[in-house]
Amino acid sequence: MRLTAALRPPAPRRPSASSTAGRPGRLVVGGFAATVAVGTGLLMLPISATGRSATALEALFTATSAVCVTGLAVVDTGTFWSPFGQVVVLALVQLGGLGVMTAASLLGLLLSRRLDLRTRLVAAASTRSIGLGDVRSVLVGVVRVTVVVEAVVALLVAARLVVGYDVSPGTALWHGVFHAVSAFNNAGFGLHPDSLVGFVGDPWVCVPLCVAVVVGGIGFPVLFELYRRRVRPSRWSLHTKLTVLTTGVLLAGGTVFFLAAEWGNPRTLGGLGVGERVLAAVTQSVMARTAGFNSLDTSAMNSGTWLGTDVLMFVGGGSAGTAGGIKVVTFAVLAFVIWSELRGDPDVTAFDRRVSPATQRQAVSVALLGVAAVLVPTLVITATSPFGLDRVLFEVTSAFSTTGLSTGITADLTAPHQLVLVGLMFLGRLGPITFGTALALRARPRLFRRPESAAVIG
Repeated sequence: MRLTAALRPPAPRRPSASSTAGRPGRLVVGGFAATVAVGTGLLMLPISATGRSATALEALFTATSAVCVTGLAVVDTGTFWSPFGQVVVLALVQLGGLGVMTAASLLGLLLSRRLDLRTRLVAAASTRSIGLGDVRSVLVGVVRVTVVVEAVVALLVAARLVVGYDVSPGTALWHGVFHAVSAFNNAGFGLHPDSLVGFVGDPWVCVPLCVAVVVGGIGFPVLFELYRRRVRPSRWSLHTKLTVLTTGVLLAGGTVFFLAAEWGNPRTLGGLGVGERVLAAVTQSVMARTAGFNSLDTSAMNSGTWLGTDVLMFVGGGSAGTAGGIKVVTFAVLAFVIWSELRGDPDVTAFDRRVSPATQRQAVSVALLGVAAVLVPTLVITATSPFGLDRVLFEVTSAFSTTGLSTGITADLTAPHQLVLVGLMFLGRLGPITFGTALALRARPRLFRRPESAAVIG
């Protein structure tokens, strides 16, 4: 028996939770990095620009901003890039919005009609689907929602440009497609130098783009559940309830905030009629949720408005959507944690459901790491540039939250500062995905608990 045991080959080692925790996340990061590299190369081609060729930094910044669906730019999209360059930017935005790994999984699904476990894990990390069995339906649903929303919005915007602004049908259709794709993916790239300022009072342009932003940013799992259980809201999951509630509160609160903060500013809302002011405030509230379009001149806003916009950008949109930020569910969980602590409740509850301690720890971790990711670059750029703290904080928050709104200093920053923003855009787009995946996959039972102690807080 001893001899048999000695000759028996050793059992294969199973990978530990810590060794596999970041694998899907690393694949997602690698896919995005490869797409940025290809996009940079394409944008450096002479055919991509209308005049001089783009420098390596200009191409890298634009490619990263497009893949990370941000919208910050160091050159004007509509005039600097040629039609070929604009198509490259739009393709990068679409790939970034869907997720490179999601697109790869869809290609595998079309070719083989099946997904192996590895591909399902990657797709789950990219789409945040609840279970591996849902990945196939989620991937197909993502494409359906994307195509339908972008097509409808593109046709509405194109028709308005033809009827109301005497734009030729071909140009109007291209502008409609470009802005619809950019809006649905919460990118903020536009073909007009002043973004949507020229359409500030036009609901036929602003409203469809706002709807595309909200639908794309609320998150695909939420959209699917809203559709499947549209007549039974009481059966919505806690995630969906938190997302819908927090999104509605932030959109309404943001609208009131912009109206109050800019009502008397003659350079923004002050010169508009009442109806136009309300529409502009709604548009700004929606776009501050990491979309990047602006129908008001951001550089002309009050510094207090910039600070409020920083908060909206930092919170962002829904999980598994095209929006950035720390996500509305993270913000909602933290709010319920504070409320429960103020009431002295032993458990954190929301909608008659107890929020697990693991979820609370993840929310705190994501929020604090997000604060650090914004604070450190802000201090560095403020100390080494001639720009004030309010403008720098706005640009850094916009980059990290992949929003794309700007006070107008992005192109004037030095090359090292622009590279910092490149890193922030990449981190802001992929950080929540990889970090959240790592936290979820690292969860493992422990057979013991250490003695409890207390520390003085406050």
